[in-house]
Amino acid sequence: MISHIEALNVTKNYDGSLALGQVNVRASSQRVTSIVGVNGAGKTTLLKILAGLETPSDGEVLIDAREVGPEELRTRCTMVFQKSVMLGGTVYGNVAYGLRINRTSSRDIPEKVKSALALVNLDGFEKRKARKLSSGEQQRVAIARALALEREVLLIDEPTANLDPANAMIIEQGIKESARSRAVLLSTHNLSQARRLSHRVVHLYRGRVVEEGETTSFFANPHDERTKLFINGELQY
Repeated sequence: MISHIEALNVTKNYDGSLALGQVNVRASSQRVTSIVGVNGAGKTTLLKILAGLETPSDGEVLIDAREVGPEELRTRCTMVFQKSVMLGGTVYGNVAYGLRINRTSSRDIPEKVKSALALVNLDGFEKRKARKLSSGEQQRVAIARALALEREVLLIDEPTANLDPANAMIIEQGIKESARSRAVLLSTHNLSQARRLSHRVVHLYRGRVVEEGETTSFFANPHDERTKLFINGELQY
């Protein structure tokens, strides 16, 4: 198990447009770190860089104080996107897909799939057609697919956006449980969710970190005026 993953002075430019500027974020194992901010703040870009799916224009990503590149990040981190994509076939096949790609022993796959589905309350769904499930159930399958890989870092982009309260509650409980054995970073603009799930919160605004802190102090005593406005629902783009 890793101790922490860290973005150090990470900058990302797209065709001359700044998406992230000198971002420093650190997330520890067995803790949930929430990246909050309005749409377009750079939250998804940051998660993609930490997952090894994007390369920073400048800066570096460290695991336990050692710089790691995108290839290694992809073997130690996994990311769940806001819009889940289901493969054709069964729920079992979807959750087992990554395990097969990673050449997990066929003897071990059934138990790993079963355990991952249990974490998102989908016990007994193995034979269901994945694309026939509700959007909330599909998102739970996507999270199970990531959890089955047993990576050291789980990155989740807007895990419950547009989902009903029942599915959102199940997903949040699965996130809490998954943090027992890994570092979890999630992006969200849902401040109530950040309060419930997080040990630490980072406020990203226009590609820069403007405030961060332990959850209680972040919400009770924000120092940056933009964070105060965001918490009060008054921050403009």
